[in-house]
Amino acid sequence: MSQWRPERSPVVRAAWRGRTITALAALLLLPGCNLGPFYHRPSLELPAAFRATPATEAAAWPSPDWWRGFGSPELDGLIAAARVQNFDIAAAVARVRQADAAVSVAGGPLLPLVTASASDTWQLESSQRSGGGFAGASSAHAQFRSYAATVNASYEVDFWGKNRAALAAARASALFSRFDQQTVALTVVTGVATTYFNALAYQDRLAVAQRNLADATDSLNVIRARLSVGTATALDLAQQEALVDAVRANIPALRSQLEQEVIALAILVGRPPEAIEIRPGTLDTLPLPEVAPGLPSDLLARRPDIASAEAQLIAQNANVRVARAAFFPSIQLTASGGWQSLALTTLFGPGATAASFAGSVSQTLFDNGVLAGQLGEAKGRYDELLADYRKAVVQAFTDVENALTALRYATEQETLERAAVATAQRAADIARAQLAAGTVDVTTVLTAEQTLFSDQDTLAQVRLARFTALVNLYKALGGGWQEPQETASE
Repeated sequence: MSQWRPERSPVVRAAWRGRTITALAALLLLPGCNLGPFYHRPSLELPAAFRATPATEAAAWPSPDWWRGFGSPELDGLIAAARVQNFDIAAAVARVRQADAAVSVAGGPLLPLVTASASDTWQLESSQRSGGGFAGASSAHAQFRSYAATVNASYEVDFWGKNRAALAAARASALFSRFDQQTVALTVVTGVATTYFNALAYQDRLAVAQRNLADATDSLNVIRARLSVGTATALDLAQQEALVDAVRANIPALRSQLEQEVIALAILVGRPPEAIEIRPGTLDTLPLPEVAPGLPSDLLARRPDIASAEAQLIAQNANVRVARAAFFPSIQLTASGGWQSLALTTLFGPGATAASFAGSVSQTLFDNGVLAGQLGEAKGRYDELLADYRKAVVQAFTDVENALTALRYATEQETLERAAVATAQRAADIARAQLAAGTVDVTTVLTAEQTLFSDQDTLAQVRLARFTALVNLYKALGGGWQEPQETASE
């Protein structure tokens, strides 16, 4: 009697032939499976140097704690509080956690899905028995009980790279969320600095108004004294009173604007307005640290908003590959194994085991253009993000040029305005002395005091413009941020 050999069975041979044909078909299809190119950074038009600075100027990129260069402990404390308590930063950090969780979800299909189940089935059956007469009829009961434990596994073969592309998209999106969080943090920090400097500028302007009010009041007292002895007229007195009233009327508006800047600081540091106070200070005592851009090409790795725009582009490139993969067959493998027995004590015995394995291939034959539409939508979204990325790069160069230009001319204007204030102060001092001596009329004093007040107020605003331009330059240069070496890849 010959021994039975599995490979001689017609059924087994047919199964092996079917598997061989499937494998050969897959190998034939593989070279034609083109999901599109992997991501490469798009070509960009990069200038050789910034137009607002000499090409030979040495770079002085911002440090990560650039705000400390202003020498204000109060500003340092406000920024430290904002980085911990700001609501926008907290929301951005939460979005990072969401993106990280999405990476775990996207990576799930690359591994088999394994589930387990157990059951306990009890069944009762009853039947009638005849005992030779109506009175002799009886019933019988039978009980059946079975136990089962099963482990199931399913796995989609990522033959076309669809699941890997989806994971790459999720990883790039997670990078985007991190870069976006850094962009939000930079915006908040520069917002705190700008608002704080605005508050100090209003304190400076308020001090200017109060000094000019005191000087104008002194001149008014002189005119009153002269009026009492007949060397001044009622018109002289009225003109000086009008000047005093005008200077005094400016003070409430300045106080209101100062309070509004303090209130604006509150939301930036994540606290109610009642909990925020700004100590008396002035912009005149704060230093202006030096900062200078390097090559425009270096800016691409120092702006988190550019990095986030590129991360979105990388993610969408992977999404296009996912949409292309949907046109190819889906290969699914399933397996199950377990135990089944009528007695719990013999559930895991050798005779109670059962196992199965199956493979399936599914292919969409007609979907009325759904897959083609989804691919077209993915490509269109990629083109949109490509335009956004290129715009972000050009916008970065624009931000730097604007900040450099504003800083240059604000610095020049401050120098000229300080000279104008010094001249106006000298003229006002001379006019007041001559008024006290009775050698000039009140019109000369009015003109000198109005000029001085205007120049001093303008100087405070120009000083603020210089600080604002410097903060904008720090922001335009990325605020000390640098793109990490690890980048998203497929």
